[in-house]
Amino acid sequence: MRKALVVGIDYYEHTSPLHGCVNDAHSIKPLLERNADGTVNFAVKPLTGTSPNDQVPRAELKDSIEELFSTDDEIALLYFAGHGHIEATGGYLLASDSRRGDEGVSLSEILILANNSRSKNKVIALDSCHSGIAGSPGGQAVSTAELKEGTTILTASTSEQYASERNGSGVFTALFADALVGSAANLVGDITPGSVYAHIDQSLGPWDQRPIFKTNVKSFVSLRKAIPSISLAELQRIAEFFPAPGYRFSLDPTYEPEMQGRKPGMPPPNPEHTHVFAILQKYNRVNLVVPVDAPHMWHAAMESKACKLTLLGEHYRRLVEQKRI
Repeated sequence: MRKALVVGIDYYEHTSPLHGCVNDAHSIKPLLERNADGTVNFAVKPLTGTSPNDQVPRAELKDSIEELFSTDDEIALLYFAGHGHIEATGGYLLASDSRRGDEGVSLSEILILANNSRSKNKVIALDSCHSGIAGSPGGQAVSTAELKEGTTILTASTSEQYASERNGSGVFTALFADALVGSAANLVGDITPGSVYAHIDQSLGPWDQRPIFKTNVKSFVSLRKAIPSISLAELQRIAEFFPAPGYRFSLDPTYEPEMQGRKPGMPPPNPEHTHVFAILQKYNRVNLVVPVDAPHMWHAAMESKACKLTLLGEHYRRLVEQKRI
């Protein structure tokens, strides 16, 4: 099973309201519930605080987090958008009825629940101010994270920073959603916590809030499946076309399906070759293959040259050869 608790709180009884957190929760929920092809992904429990009649009290927030991490699942994911607070005793996520900062749910306690969970993978994503303190020993804002194996923390900002909103949405969550849609997917469509962080980190400049990523895992779990840029069946043929490192695939005019630009005496297209060439061109578009001594794949074929794997292409060739994809 894959479970997710998605929390967005705009309404607060005793502090200033927020305006984009509920929308953020609503934007993340469907992305986690279904993969890009419509297949089921996470079973999502939403908690949203929008008004005095629709609150997320501390007791409910804490009980829901405890329930999330209480079972033996493939992955348990917590997403929170709302007010965060930091003081000498550590960081807190504020509920709708929190009268002061330390009446929120302690980040240290959340981490203890995640660390002790029987779930194989635990992911905590926080779009709240000062959330970068999560995973720091003793509640202090230091760099060494106390995470047990299988636990990952992804936060909107450092322990000293505020989490920004823009156009009615948290900056962090907008990029998180963009990553889940597919911007952070690898060639087989997997979106991992690491690739999500890389996408968010690259999208923010040095003067922006800085996301924090802390993890202790042996291998990354996929948070969502996007539509891959190349089909798995076609990708798996890379080891067939390039059977050894450094191999060069020889081309000739029979691989190019177009008749335009052919010189007299050139052999006509061969349907079997043009089918292979179409796959090689897809490899080229995703930076797996480059032509040798030619500006484009068309020239390489028409001039009877070759193509070769890029470093990324060699990586995927090894994965296919080792039957890892």
